[in-house]
Amino acid sequence: MFDKSCAFTGHRPQKLPWRYDESDVGCVRLKAILAEKIAELADTGTTTFLSGMAEGTDTWAALAVLALREKNPALKLHCVLPCKGQADRWTASARELYYQILDRADDVIYVSEDYYKGCMLERNRYLVDHAAKLLAVYNGERRGGTAMTVRYARKLGRKIIVIDPRTEQIADERLI
Repeated sequence: MFDKSCAFTGHRPQKLPWRYDESDVGCVRLKAILAEKIAELADTGTTTFLSGMAEGTDTWAALAVLALREKNPALKLHCVLPCKGQADRWTASARELYYQILDRADDVIYVSEDYYKGCMLERNRYLVDHAAKLLAVYNGERRGGTAMTVRYARKLGRKIIVIDPRTEQIADERLI
């Protein structure tokens, strides 16, 4: 099962060019590219997907998996959360979407009951530790959770697919 698994990482909306404007043409295209890559992974045998369920990339990827699962019930979505209160400070609409996704997920895993300083990092490591591949929406910056997750996946020799949210370029790092 491990070799048929893929985790997601990516920037939250505030680090993307369009920020929270999901009607922006760049955001619409990125979501389409993300969904297309997830469909390609599913078509080539990936059946287990792990999402950290942060706003932005993680949520969009989870929605893409759930849409594909309608046609392919073999697909599984595991939501790996840093703590129970992850969405407590989000907007009402973001929380509503978050809980709708969790309700439809095959599994919800909490790294910690309560928030603590390192729980996001621990969640990101869990994602990489439990997946053969990492699909990342990553702008190349050196700092932040997405950068750390990509570096950790490289260190472990995972296959990494990177989508640059600005250029829409896709880099396939075959490290296995």
